[in-house]
Amino acid sequence: MTPGSLERYETELTNAGLVILEMQAESKEDAAAQLAAKLFEQGRVTDLAGFLRDVNAREHQMATGLPGGIGLPHARSSYVQEISIAVGITKFDYSLDFGAVDGPATVILLIATPAGSFSAHLEVLATLARSLFKENFRESLRRAHDAEVIAELINSTLVFSEH
Repeated sequence: MTPGSLERYETELTNAGLVILEMQAESKEDAAAQLAAKLFEQGRVTDLAGFLRDVNAREHQMATGLPGGIGLPHARSSYVQEISIAVGITKFDYSLDFGAVDGPATVILLIATPAGSFSAHLEVLATLARSLFKENFRESLRRAHDAEVIAELINSTLVFSEH
């Protein structure tokens, strides 16, 4: 990771308006659709249906579940204006199958990246995955119950990860 590379973004990668608490979804596709709608509402995605096609196409290539109850759907798409992350924390005792070997997900992070931002996409995925492999970080996300706190946890992890 190059020092300060993620700090070049003018807006934060996520914010409280991109967080869904007590999420209930019928499937991983439904969860992605709910999160993508938040990105669309904020103008970070220009075509909701087009972006969802890209997310679902990526999901069909390989499962995006990580150990510890994490779903990490993601796509590079021509419909994405700026790299962004929407977060869903499922309702208590509710989870979604993202294909992880250890079971379903209770924390879902949808990463949206502009089509041409290949290195930034990989950088965000790798940095976020490293944080999500730490149990204390996953638990902090699950226990926050506050969209502002969740957004700050995600943003601070990505901005300060190289320190």
